[in-house]
Amino acid sequence: MKKFFMFLAVAGLMTFSAAIASAQDQAAPAAEEAEEVVDLFAGSGEEVPLHQALKTKFIEGGAGFMSLIIICLIIGMALAIERILYLAFSKTNTTKLLEDVEAALAKGGIEEAKKVCRETRGPVASIFYQGLLRADQGIDVVEKTIVSYGGVQMSLMENGLSWIGLFISIAPSLGFLGTVIGMIQAFDAIQAAGDISPNVVAGGMKVALITTVGGLIVAMILQIFYNYIIAKIDSLSIDMEDSSIRFVDTMVKFNKK
Repeated sequence: MKKFFMFLAVAGLMTFSAAIASAQDQAAPAAEEAEEVVDLFAGSGEEVPLHQALKTKFIEGGAGFMSLIIICLIIGMALAIERILYLAFSKTNTTKLLEDVEAALAKGGIEEAKKVCRETRGPVASIFYQGLLRADQGIDVVEKTIVSYGGVQMSLMENGLSWIGLFISIAPSLGFLGTVIGMIQAFDAIQAAGDISPNVVAGGMKVALITTVGGLIVAMILQIFYNYIIAKIDSLSIDMEDSSIRFVDTMVKFNKK
């Protein structure tokens, strides 16, 4: 699943990179054309379409920095969607699983319970299976195994979160870097013109602020998905801990019998 989404992200980036290369060569004509279209809608009194407004702001912000910000969004969203699907498939009805395991232990013993765990997806079933593998070594060993393998499952659920956090940090940083470069361009224009004209300053300031806004929007979008994933992981971890305790109790009852 993760490799599939990474493949889609890489394929999208390759296509996007080709588009960037052509966009950079046609940036100035495209900007003039976009402004003409916006002026046309404004002159007619009609509302500018959203896609046309976004295209205009993207070109005005500069193809270089705006493309890097969009790349952060694409890769970050691919990783976030992969994690959300992984966690969705990891959700298990632990109450039913425990009932099935207990019934299997009563009916066919450890091997029957292993079969139930193998046929159930999710980290909880995997933890139970590892505990059942060492059922003949005593409850203490079973409990330690559950704790250790629970940590492994937690690491698997958190896999990729560090990269999402990286893109959350990089996106606004790229925006601020574009802001600084836009300010430098504004001062270069002032120096070349030899006059502090509002029109000269406004051009560089506009580019600077657009890149900042783009970076902040990308960071906020990824932050929402990041927090949602963290909340899902917390919910699953609580479920894992609770079901593991109940599983140990079930094994104690089985050993007594």
